[in-house]
Amino acid sequence: MKTLAIIKTGSTFPTIKQQFGDFEDWIITACVLPTEKVLVVNVHEGDALPPITQLSGIIITGSPAMVTDQQPWMLALAAWLPSVINTNLPLLGICFGHQILAQALGGTVGYHPQGREIGTVDISLTAVGKTDKLLGSLPHTFKAHVTHAQSVLTLPNNAHHLAENPFESNHALRLGENAWSVQFHPEFSADIMREYINQQAEALLINGRNINSLQNGVEETRQANDLLKRFMEIVHDSC
Repeated sequence: MKTLAIIKTGSTFPTIKQQFGDFEDWIITACVLPTEKVLVVNVHEGDALPPITQLSGIIITGSPAMVTDQQPWMLALAAWLPSVINTNLPLLGICFGHQILAQALGGTVGYHPQGREIGTVDISLTAVGKTDKLLGSLPHTFKAHVTHAQSVLTLPNNAHHLAENPFESNHALRLGENAWSVQFHPEFSADIMREYINQQAEALLINGRNINSLQNGVEETRQANDLLKRFMEIVHDSC
């Protein structure tokens, strides 16, 4: 039986992990999947990448690491991704996963010139995004949780630009027929988002951010959360 692979590229803050679990737990919950149908591959800890033929789909998690660090495990993951794209296997990259997927296919990633985007924000679909089989399930403008310091600065050739907001011009992409990437976090709950703000409050204050305003702006993002269920529908349809 083929399984969904969650390519784990790092872990959340220890205090958040203790209270809420880790990236793969949130993804499994949002996808409404039994754990026995999921293969978690800890590439940042040295796990080998699985044979593509054994997989029904792939989700790449976020990470506290930076794509520009170019660590050996990142280079190995980036080298593996084009072969996944060529098979049309359903693939979704989230945050770090979004960035490394774009870089692997020829785009560029770097620090956002305006600093970190964090909190619950409005994101709008582009004209292409409105008709996309994954992103098109969302309202034309929707709420989503974000926390990222780096961004996709230039797109790979033939990338389809699906979503944006005034801060982040590349919030979602399609790369090939069945591969997507999103800068936002469809796996986050409002409670997790609030804790991310708490964990980074000191750095945010140093950079002139208003913590109370960020916390007051946090709300549930059920429409963005449902994106993972829609991705699983595509996985099932592709099997």
